Amino acid sequence: MVKEIGARKAPGNEVAGNANVLIFPNLEAGNIGYKLTERLARASAYGPITAGIAKPVKDFSRGCTADDIVGVVAINAVQAQNPI
Repeated sequence: MVKEIGARKAPGNEVAGNANVLIFPNLEAGNIGYKLTERLARASAYGPITAGIAKPVKDFSRGCTADDIVGVVAINAVQAQNPI
């Protein structure tokens, strides 16, 4: 996520410092992490995004906005075209 740290820890690696996906060990940590990232970085968070099942499934929170729905529907459309 931080280019300077990525360059120091993985010199020459194109991906280092350019993360756009965060993975957490459990739901509680994920909720804390995504809310912090969303608010501090003014980032957009979409999810949960499920993988490994026959068809794409999405879940919306009660507080989601119309923009949240549009973003998740776009992700769902891509997943439906490219089944795992």
